[in-house]
Amino acid sequence: MNDGYRRHIGPFSAAMLIAGSMIGSGIFIVPAEMVRTGGTGAFLLLAWGLTAALTLLGAHSYGELAGMFPSAGGQFVYLKESYGRLVAFLYGWTTFLIIETGALAAVTMAFGKFLGTVLPAVSETRYLAGPLEVPALTVAPGIVVGPYHLGLTPARLAAIGVIILLSTVNAFGGRIGVWIQNVFTVAKLGSLAALILVGLLAAAPAHAAGAVLPPGEALPFLAALLVVQSGSLFSSDSWNSVTFIAGEIREPRRSIPLALLVAPLLVLGLYLLANAAYLRVLGPGGIASAEGDRVGTATLHALFGPAGSSAMALAILVSTFGCANGLVMAGSRLYQAMAAGGLFFPTAARMNRFGVPAWAMGFQAAWACLLTLTGSYAQLLEFSMMAATVFYVLTVAGIFVLRRKRPDLARPVKIFAYPLPPLLYLIGALAFMAALLVYRPSFTWPGLVLVAAGVPVYLAVFRER
Repeated sequence: MNDGYRRHIGPFSAAMLIAGSMIGSGIFIVPAEMVRTGGTGAFLLLAWGLTAALTLLGAHSYGELAGMFPSAGGQFVYLKESYGRLVAFLYGWTTFLIIETGALAAVTMAFGKFLGTVLPAVSETRYLAGPLEVPALTVAPGIVVGPYHLGLTPARLAAIGVIILLSTVNAFGGRIGVWIQNVFTVAKLGSLAALILVGLLAAAPAHAAGAVLPPGEALPFLAALLVVQSGSLFSSDSWNSVTFIAGEIREPRRSIPLALLVAPLLVLGLYLLANAAYLRVLGPGGIASAEGDRVGTATLHALFGPAGSSAMALAILVSTFGCANGLVMAGSRLYQAMAAGGLFFPTAARMNRFGVPAWAMGFQAAWACLLTLTGSYAQLLEFSMMAATVFYVLTVAGIFVLRRKRPDLARPVKIFAYPLPPLLYLIGALAFMAALLVYRPSFTWPGLVLVAAGVPVYLAVFRER
C-alpha cells in the first residue's frame, strides 16, 4: 500500500536521499574530538572503521524489514509490527522531540555557523533577542544538563530560515524535494571527493604527529573506541531515512534494500578516505587542535590558505542545506504515518493536493525552529544518539521477533548469512550504549528520560485511539 502517496522515486533518488541525509557537517568537525579522545591517527581510522561496520550491518538488516513492509513510516511500521503500538509510539515521540527534529536543528545551526564565515554579519555571538541564560543543572552525579543560552542570533535566524524555506518548498510536491536532494547530494559528494583528492595527492605541509591525549582524558582503549562512536555514528546517521518515504518509491521491495546497501557503502568509504586525507595534511596534532574543531577547513587552509577556508565553508553550506532537505522530507512522512495510526496530531495525517503531508511538515518545522533557539549543537547530538541507538537495537532485534512470530510473512529480501549480521550489529550497538552509560552518563540518561516520558503521554492520550 502507499497510503495516498504518489510513487515517483526511483533507485538513484532513493540512494541520493540516504547519502544526502547522512552527509551533513559532522565529517568535517567530529574527527577533532575523536583524536583528542584516542590520541593517534591509527585510533581515528579504526574508530571510523567500526562506525562503517556497524552502519553497514544495520542497513543490511533493515533491508529485510523494508522488503516485508514497503509502506510510508518505515522504522515506525517495523517497530509496530514487531512489538505493538506503545513501542512504535515511543519511537515516533522521541524522533519528533529530539532525534529527527534535533538533527534538523543541529544541521541548520551548522549552516548558520558556517554562513557566518562567509558573511560576518551572520553571527552566533550577537543576539537579536535575548539571551535568556539557563545555568547548567546537575541532575545526578556525572549528569549535567545545560547550560543554555536561549535567544535569537543572526546565525540561528539563518537556521530557522532554511527550515522554513525547505518545508515550504517541499510542501509543493515530492518531486521538488527529490530534485533538490539529488542536485545537492551530487554536489556534496563531488565536494567531499575533491577534498579527499587534494588531501591525498597534493604536497602536504609538515605537520605534528604522535599522541595528543590531554591530561586526565585517557580512557581504556576499547572504552575510548566505543565512546567516540557518539560523534562518528551521528555523522553517519539518517541512513534509515529512505524507509520513511517507502510509500513514494517505485518497486520499494527492490529499490529500498538496494539503496540501503549502495548509499551507506559509498558515504562511509568517502568518510574513511577523508580522515586519511586529514591525517596526511594535519597529522593527529593538527586535527585535535583545529580551530573550532573545523578539521575540513583546517585541511584546505593548510594547503591553499584563506582561499581553501572559503572553499570549505561553501562546501559545508551545500552539504548542510542538502542534509536538511532530506531530513525535512523523511521526518514528515514518519509523523504522517503516526497520525494515520492514531498516534500523533490527527491533522498531521492529511495530505495536501500535491500528495505531501504538509501539516506534518509544519509541525516538524515549528518544533525544529524552537530547538535552534537553544543554540546547543553538542547536547542535541549527545541526547539524540543514545535514544536513536535504543530504537535501532529494538528494530534489528525485531527481525528475530518477526521470524518467530510471523514466519509465513513474505520476505522478498533476506539477510545474507543470517543471523550473523543482525547479531553482530546488536553486540556492537549494545557495547556502545554500555560504554556511554559508564563513561559518558550525561550523553545517555537525558535521552532515555525523554523516551520514558512518552509512556504516560501514550497512556493518557493515544492508547484508546
